[in-house]
Parts: sequence; structure tokens; C-alpha cells
Amino acid sequence: MEARAIKLTGKGDVDALSVGTHEVREPGPSELLVRVHGAGLNRADLLQRMGFYPAPPGAPADVPGLEYAGRVEAVGPEVRDFAVGDAVMGIVAGGAMASHLVVHEREVLRAPRNLSLLEAAALPEVFLTAYDALFVHGQLALGQVALIHAAGSGIGTAGIQLAKLAGALVVGTARSQKKLDACRDLKLGLDHGLCVADNVFCIQFKDATQGRLANVILDTVGAAYLAENIKALATQGTVVTIGLLGGATGELPLGLLLQKRATLIGSVLRARSLEEKATLTQRFARDVLPLLDAGKLRPIVDRVMPASEIQEAHRYLASNETFGKVIISFE
Repeated sequence: MEARAIKLTGKGDVDALSVGTHEVREPGPSELLVRVHGAGLNRADLLQRMGFYPAPPGAPADVPGLEYAGRVEAVGPEVRDFAVGDAVMGIVAGGAMASHLVVHEREVLRAPRNLSLLEAAALPEVFLTAYDALFVHGQLALGQVALIHAAGSGIGTAGIQLAKLAGALVVGTARSQKKLDACRDLKLGLDHGLCVADNVFCIQFKDATQGRLANVILDTVGAAYLAENIKALATQGTVVTIGLLGGATGELPLGLLLQKRATLIGSVLRARSLEEKATLTQRFARDVLPLLDAGKLRPIVDRVMPASEIQEAHRYLASNETFGKVIISFE
């Protein structure tokens, strides 16, 4: 069938984006056909447009999009857990920016009952990423300290909520005091907000925590924060890097790394195998989805924009003025 889709017609500026059509196949035995209502816009989509982050094998090269929410329109003969009409959401390796999408049922989550589908579209990528980084890789525990960079981003707002609900002391950084104030105004659980200039934050961090250091650091910045991250890290602490907005190559203070017996982990979701994604999805469904259903966690949506405004949506996300998620609507 033909779906309406955001198409990449080249590499470079936003003029490489257009709205067109995309052929979507019938669902296989264990797959669902989803009518997409909303798709979250991520920085990975900007990088893909610019030619820096191509889709992995098996994902459409010309239709971006890593997360979606919608309703099931058809199911394969071996599907047991979902039925036509179910409200669902999830992450994919690409192709979410389309009116229809085929997904494997093991990667699918039920959308929270108390949210619209456009709100649910703001959940999968950021909450799965933050949960995986903080708890699967970082092993964040009750009473520990979490340092979350880019506090006003989608991942930042998700990570703050998850860490606070787990009983951690939560410190967030941003380059804008306005974003830190918004975190507090929305009562996301931020205990201390640090406005960072010149990539230096460790002294501020230790002042705010009265000398306590971070057990887990959720890092979306990369090279620019590498040395400061190690300084701010507690003994046997973990830095989980999930983004490289501040560069891909930096100097690592190995002496301090050894002294602290620190762990550095790099993590991405997009290129993981079906089995890895299914395992994470099921763990998330067990640990986090009930909290979303109960309203103890919530997505932060900056704005919803129609598919016809995809070029402006890319410009807006690239401006760094966003707080929370930008959602592309296919309703």
C-alpha cells in the first residue's frame, strides 16, 4: 500500500525534505501494520538528513523517523498480543515518519491509556534511551547521584523523571537558565540545575551536592564534556554516552579514570538487533509502562507540527530552543 511519508531526496539542508509517498508492504506472520498518528523528531533525523547518520540495513534509506505512536490496522496470523484498533507505540530503525508502518510485535509497546497518541509519540525514543542508559547500563540505585546533561532535551526531561522516581539525587545541566527553570516549574524532579559555560561544570556540581560525586552520568554531549565528566564521577561510577553534540574526539584523563575505577559506556538503540530491542522493550514494559499508565511519568511535548511543516520542524529542533519533544503529526 502507499503511505504518505516524509521523504529524503538528497543530503544537506532542509530542502532535502519533502512530503511524498512510500510503499509499505503487508505485515508478516508476527508483524503489525500501524496507522501512525505521530512521530517524534530526533537529532538523529537531522544527522540523517545531513548525510552523517545513514539508516542501517533493513530500514528505508529515504524515510526517516525512529519512534511512533498510532493504532493497529492489521496483524499477521501469528500475532497474539495485539489486535486491530489497539493504541501502540515503539522505536524503529527508520521509516516512522509515514502514515503507515510495519513493525514486529516484540518491539511494540501499548500506548499509555491516559495520553493521546500524539503525546505517546514523544515517549519511546527518549524514555527507552534514558531507562537503558541509567538503569540497564548505569545500574542507578536508590540514594545515588545522577548527573543528566541537556536537561531540557527530550532525553533530559525523561531521564530526570526516571532518576527521581528511583530515589536518586538528580542534577541536570543546560546552557540556558530558562530550560533549567522550566524543569523546576514542571516539577520533573530536578534537585539542582547547573547552567554551563565553557564546558566547565564540575566545581558547580560538587558545590550543589555538597561534595558528593555522580554515580551515573547520562551524557549527550560527548568530547566537550569528557574530562569534566570523569572529574565529577564517583569511584566506580559510570558515564553512559548516547550523543556527540560536543564532538566525537576528546582527551581522556586516564590517570583519573584508573584511580576512580570508572566505566565508560557508549550506547545507541538504532542499530541493535531485533532480539536486543525486544529484550529492552519487554523490560521497559515491565518496569516503566505501569508508571506511565499511573501518570507518575509524563512526556514533555514542546510542540506538534503537521507533516507539511517538516522543514520548519527541522529548523526549530536545530535552533536548540526546544524544551522537550517536537512531534510530527500524520493525523
